[in-house]
Amino acid sequence: MPAYLEKERAVAIEAVERAARVCTAVFQRLVTDETLTKKDKSPVTVADFGAQAVVNAILERHFPDDPVVGEEDSRDLQGDGGRALREKVVELVGSALDRPMAADEVLRAIDRGQHAGGPAGRHWTLDPIDGTKGFLRGEQFAVCLALVVDGKVRLGVVGCPNLPYDMSRPAEGRGVLAVAVEGQGAFQRRLGASDAAEQRIRASGVADPRDAAVCESVEAGHSSHSDSAQIAQLLGISKQPVRMDSQCKYVAVARGDADIYLRLPVSSSYAEKIWDHAAGNIIVREAGGCVADVSGRPLDFSLGRTLSQNAGVIATSAGVFDATMAAVQQTLAGKAPSAS
Repeated sequence: MPAYLEKERAVAIEAVERAARVCTAVFQRLVTDETLTKKDKSPVTVADFGAQAVVNAILERHFPDDPVVGEEDSRDLQGDGGRALREKVVELVGSALDRPMAADEVLRAIDRGQHAGGPAGRHWTLDPIDGTKGFLRGEQFAVCLALVVDGKVRLGVVGCPNLPYDMSRPAEGRGVLAVAVEGQGAFQRRLGASDAAEQRIRASGVADPRDAAVCESVEAGHSSHSDSAQIAQLLGISKQPVRMDSQCKYVAVARGDADIYLRLPVSSSYAEKIWDHAAGNIIVREAGGCVADVSGRPLDFSLGRTLSQNAGVIATSAGVFDATMAAVQQTLAGKAPSAS
């Protein structure tokens, strides 16, 4: 009998591998006119569109009835104004899929990502480039894909092209793909490797918070660095935090490179997007770690495109979760984030 979600796992790995190939190709020849501006003013590249088209095309081929909650839509690629960018995306998608796709097929693939999400049935959630600024700097970014069934994340894949396979031996190469299926544990493999050998990963066994390593977002606008510093002080942590973009932070916790990931609220009006956390969430949990919001509640992926009932995210190894949560709540008690 096939293992639970065996086909979905294999297809998701293929999709993330090919999307990561698109991102790497774009970075290698990135120029400023290949950069758009999102509404939030963060830079986005042709790689966002290419990666989303590649993943959605692969998912449609294997699971045509499964909708997708994705970050991008094709508006910036349409019409005469989007022609130059559209041509670049179409070329990239064809090379990544080993077959040509017409422009209208590519646009339709991108727009498969407009599903509303929710508590019933199956849907995938995709962030084609998580950590755009890290991508542009040549630092950490990730392609993140997860399967949500009846409101619960059951499968997650995170591809990290620039993350060392072994942080203690970074010279041995970069490129990590982490994958987890509910109840089956978490694993990593070399991104783009032909042998596809997998290694079980586990969160650290650190029990004393003073020995813990913290990772957090590079951008202070994503998580309060000052609150993080206060939490570290309460826990007796003297090590400087490691700052990196994207769900690579979840992978770092899942394989014991870090023990605590803090994403602390900076605005009372901001709701986290499900594609920013779904894949990383299950990978940490299947590696033996813990994930919750700043109130200690599990992340609720059943409410649509956002985590509207959660504030912030805390991911840790199991041994330091309670102490970390106590320090978080002490730090945030009576403090209302700005509404901006």
